Amino acid sequence: MPIVFEDVLRKDISSKRFASVYLIFGDDSYLKNYYKDALANKSYDGDPFFNLQKFEGDCDLQEVFDAVNQFPMMADRKCVVLSDFDFEHCAKDDFDRLLNLIADANDTCVLVICFDAIEFDAKRGAKEKKIISAVEKVGGVVAEVNHRSITALVKMLSDGAKKRGCSFSEIAARHLIEISGNDLSTLQNELNKLCAFVGSGEITKETVEQIAVKSVDASVYEYVKQIFAGDVSTALKMLDDMFFMRIEPMAILSVAASSYVDIYRANAANIKGVNKADIANDFKYPKNKLFLIDRATQTLKKFNSAKLRLSLEAIADADKSLKSFGADPRAVLEQLTIKLVYILAKGESV
Repeated sequence: MPIVFEDVLRKDISSKRFASVYLIFGDDSYLKNYYKDALANKSYDGDPFFNLQKFEGDCDLQEVFDAVNQFPMMADRKCVVLSDFDFEHCAKDDFDRLLNLIADANDTCVLVICFDAIEFDAKRGAKEKKIISAVEKVGGVVAEVNHRSITALVKMLSDGAKKRGCSFSEIAARHLIEISGNDLSTLQNELNKLCAFVGSGEITKETVEQIAVKSVDASVYEYVKQIFAGDVSTALKMLDDMFFMRIEPMAILSVAASSYVDIYRANAANIKGVNKADIANDFKYPKNKLFLIDRATQTLKKFNSAKLRLSLEAIADADKSLKSFGADPRAVLEQLTIKLVYILAKGESV
């Protein structure tokens, strides 16, 4: 069975027709935990004290094995949940036990294995492929749960506002996603806040701008956008706002640097004559981040190789300064802002 997505999990939960093993991974923490809990709560019968057992982290896999193979108490089916077992750094014997645990799956127990804090790379990891293969051999479900598409998120926000007696236009909903990010938990919190603010009215783009909290990424992207536009005063004002919001200086530098790295990759791809799909595949861009490649490709028009090299050197110097003892983070980032604008305008270092 190929890797599936959340629609299959939703269908199994709704129909209460469960596989013996579920393997859940992906980039959306909220959804992964939602489906893990939904499977756990819906798949067992009888008393949860006896028929629902949960294990986490560096647990003893023998205990998990025993739990899976114990018959449910006065019920037809039980559920065992294993979260974030560190398969990558465990002993070989423990990894083999994990594979055997999956291989011994039976009809009286639903085993849910979820990776949230532990990274699970289904495409490149050798151990991950062995785990997936073991699940598939017993007819289990391998589900990759990623961030929902922009269209799906817009619909969720619109429907959610309607249930609360408000209206939320597509333009305003997209703006919320743009400034607050696509994390479901964050969007739900912002939606509740916006609906409480407008009462039974319309949530407009202006309302979102006024009320919603901007994510770190969104704030820094807007700051970098002003650098690319050569607007020093606005960029410095945004930097001041981020310090007021107590955003960590290294977080600001990291996100800003990532924008330049995206441009560097776009430049390298342009020189080699490869396309957007190749960049996404080679550098493992998730589907919800493909817009970064488009943004970098457009911004590349402002750069040549020399400007790009000088900009990256200035960012590297700022990184060293921030990590050195006694440096003033605000001064370091203000100086970097001026340097980056100057390099883009003049093609040389300050």
